[in-house]
Formats: sequence, C-alpha cells, structure tokens
Amino acid sequence: MTEAFRSLHLVPKAESPQSAKDFKTDQEVRWCPGCGDYAILAAVQAFMPELGIRRENTVFISGIGCSSRFPYYMNTYGMHSIHGRAPAIATGLAASRPDLSVWVVTGDGDALSIGGNHLIHALRRNVNLKILLFNNRIYGLTKGQYSPTSELGKITKSTPMGSLDAPFNPLSLAVGAEATFVARTIDSDRQHLQSVLRAAAEHEGTALVEIYQNCNIFNDGAFEVLKEPATRDEALVRLEQGRPVRFGADRGVFRGPDGDLYVDHVTEANEAQLLVHDAHRPSPATAFALTRLADADTLHHTPIGVLRDVHRPVYDTLMAEQLTRATTEQGAGDLAALLHGSDTWTVA
Repeated sequence: MTEAFRSLHLVPKAESPQSAKDFKTDQEVRWCPGCGDYAILAAVQAFMPELGIRRENTVFISGIGCSSRFPYYMNTYGMHSIHGRAPAIATGLAASRPDLSVWVVTGDGDALSIGGNHLIHALRRNVNLKILLFNNRIYGLTKGQYSPTSELGKITKSTPMGSLDAPFNPLSLAVGAEATFVARTIDSDRQHLQSVLRAAAEHEGTALVEIYQNCNIFNDGAFEVLKEPATRDEALVRLEQGRPVRFGADRGVFRGPDGDLYVDHVTEANEAQLLVHDAHRPSPATAFALTRLADADTLHHTPIGVLRDVHRPVYDTLMAEQLTRATTEQGAGDLAALLHGSDTWTVA
C-alpha cells in the first residue's frame, strides 16, 4: 500500500512485521474438500502482511453463502452479516472509520441477486471498499440451484429443464455502475490472484475483484477451459498495463471500425493495430468492451487482470470534508432543533 494512500485514510501501520500465520484463526476451516475457497483463503492470508496494516485495523464483512464464512477464518475484525447487505454495512463502516481497511467477501448469488442494488450503489459512490466477488456460477450453500451468473440453459435442481435467465456479466455490471476499479482473476492461479489483490488494495475507492471459483460439488469444471494446460493459453487473455493485448500462439485483440473489440490472428500486417491495454483510460468504453470479449458459454477469450483503474473522488473523503465544512461554518449541530424544526407539526 502506498504511503500516500495510508496517510490519506489514516490506516495505522503494524508495529512489527506480520506473517500469514498471524492472519489465521483457530477455527476449523469448513468448506467441501476441494473447494476453490481454500485456495483464495490461503492467498489472502499470505497477502495481507504485505499491506503492513494492523490486524486490529482490518475488517472483513460478508453476506450469506459459502464464501461468507470467510470472516471466521481471518484473524481480523469481521462480520458475517445479512444476505446481500455486506456492501451496505461495509459502506457505513468505511465512511465512519477512515482508520480501517474494509474488505467485502461475497458470492455471485449474494452480490448479484438479493444484493444487486447494494453492490451497484457502493460502486457508483466509490466508497473505500475492496470487494471480492467469488463467482462459481451456482448457489452452493443451498445445494445447487442456478445463480444470476449461471449460463442460459443451465440444468440445476431449480431449473430441471434449463435456466431461462440471461446471466449477469459481473464486470460489465460494475463498469456500467461507474466502478473505478474492475478486475478478474482465478482461484487456482495464486500469483495472479495476489497481484490483482495488490492492485486493488492500492486503489483509492471501491475495487471490485471477480474471482472465478470452482464449486467441485455442484458445478465442477465450470472454468476448466481456463485452467487446463491444454486449453488455458488459448482461452486466457492476460492484461498487462501498457502492453499489446495478445495471447496464445498467435492471437491478439483488435478494435473494429465500430469500436467493438475482436480477436484475430496476429500477422506482420496487423501487428501494429493490436490493442494496447490501458486500464487508466478515463472513458469506460474500452473496459466495457473487454468485459464483453469472452463468450459466456465457452469462456474463450476471457480477459483476466485489471480492466479498469481510474481516479475519482472517494465518497468517504467527500463526506468527511462536508462534515468539517458544516462544523466550521455552522458550529456544532443541534439534534433536538433538527428533529423539532419548521417541518414538524403536532396532530391533536
């Protein structure tokens, strides 16, 4: 975490170096054997000491779902809260306590179904939160119903003839909600996962990280094409700031005359036209086009990495400035006078 960011948000440094062990609790980790959540938990616990923030100034807030057990296993402050409401609770905490590093852990069902409105409003406000959205394209905790990210035609216990719902694209949703930081990574790629977490932690404002997470019991192999050595290089588009976007043996991403992005073979004739990745573009158009690059069913041409990382005033800071200005200009507030002001009346 940069010194400027830590100073801005008044998050105290740890007094001595910390290790991954310091962030592990004495609670038995209880997910299904082989669940991708184990890999994410281990990566986060190993990553947190890098931030140099005291555990007492770190908070993990979750909603309801398999991923929402996360706070039990992080030796920090935490709250296992209400279904879909983690961003709302975290917003109140982040806005009132600038000395805390606030993280939200949620799932595709928790965040995008009952919690959809809370998520998009946290994103548009640019609250100082880091949101980790575990996407396994299924409801795992309730034993295998289709979720808001399940593909069209998905056969589950609640859709025996196939889902009729068009799935949400979480990153398209985030860019459309004016999120200032949008990224995607994979549970099994620890190095990439931690690099994205690092970038999210350094971002000022809301950072949304979608993590493709395998549910080996109810939706096993959902992201196999992105993980198997035989297919991943041709399916994964690894985004690197300032670098031409190319992948596989000879594939690249280009911009068409209509502004859309497309994939083609790279040749000497078209190499100069390769899209150069710039997550800091003020316009969200290219970031949105990147979110639409992958086919929802096959996942071919799936971008991973930081798609968007731009600066916008942080909600918490703006609110603090308003409070300071109001106190300076108007003096201390009078709650009784506010409650019994000119807009109240007595009913006989």
